[in-house]
Amino acid sequence: MGAMREKIVGSIKRNLLTIIGGGVGAIAGFLYWYLIGCKTGGCPITSSPINSTLYGILLGALIFSIFKKN
Repeated sequence: MGAMREKIVGSIKRNLLTIIGGGVGAIAGFLYWYLIGCKTGGCPITSSPINSTLYGILLGALIFSIFKKN
């Protein structure tokens, strides 16, 4: 049981910057939907808070992972 926990903790430590980026992106995506959003519902990304938040998670994780050291 201890070895599995060490693997999980190690994986989280290696990918912490990407995880933080996903969190920041989620907040930014939701705020974009809330403050700007699409009023008509015709915009595929910003018409729904779920779509906007998921898109924010993806972009945040990708952008923050650029700064990860190998």
